[in-house]
Amino acid sequence: MLALRLLNVVAPAYFLCIALVTLVLQLFLFLPRMREDPTAARLFSPALLHGALFLFLSANALGNYVLVIQNSPDDLDACQGAEARRALCPPPSTHFCRVCARVTLRHDHHCFFTGNCIGSRNMRNFILFCLYTSLACLYSMVAGVAYISAVLSISFAHPLAFLTLLPTSISQFFSGAVLGSEMFVILMLYLWFAIGLACAGFCCHQLLLILRGQTRHQVRKGVAVRSRPWRKNLQEVFGKRWLLGLLVPMFNVGNESCKQRDK
Repeated sequence: MLALRLLNVVAPAYFLCIALVTLVLQLFLFLPRMREDPTAARLFSPALLHGALFLFLSANALGNYVLVIQNSPDDLDACQGAEARRALCPPPSTHFCRVCARVTLRHDHHCFFTGNCIGSRNMRNFILFCLYTSLACLYSMVAGVAYISAVLSISFAHPLAFLTLLPTSISQFFSGAVLGSEMFVILMLYLWFAIGLACAGFCCHQLLLILRGQTRHQVRKGVAVRSRPWRKNLQEVFGKRWLLGLLVPMFNVGNESCKQRDK
């Protein structure tokens, strides 16, 4: 239990450090390198377009990250006040989280990188957080590859060039041909690639479970769920304003209809 609580603190700090390092590299290495292009147009320069796109991806990733932390899943006590309230809010999938030390409704899993449980109230923000984190990391990897290609005059036309970049760069680093900052960017390329693929796979897995109307906790426990149309399952998680939520981080009221009935 102590190791889990320690991981619940270390993992968010690790994510924030990666986000800070990515921001610093974008502002002080990649963007200045793009501004040095003399053939670029002033109005729609590559640096301006790159900065706007990276700002959009990172703002959505960090915005949904904050919303995942703020919007904890509903506690079981919220639906145990009276018989009428219990009838309106039946607990379809309850689970006691040892890290959070509470019983939550519609529990999916505990995310150590956010330090919070994932459930009905923050599922949409969690999926969008994974989506935009994946896009931001993969886009940073592409920008980093362009930077390394320009600085070290390396061609990535061959498919195996990226795979052989790390061992070749390590040998050149110890021989003095590659600077420390350039070696650090190369290491970040592989880290962005790994995080991007992991978040993309996790996002696709969560979407598949949502389409089936299941949670990871129900799959792990073998709990059977009633069959419903996949459109209703998506609307239950993403709501009616799903398109606006894709562009701007928004609070997801997972049980909005239940709250309206209580009033």
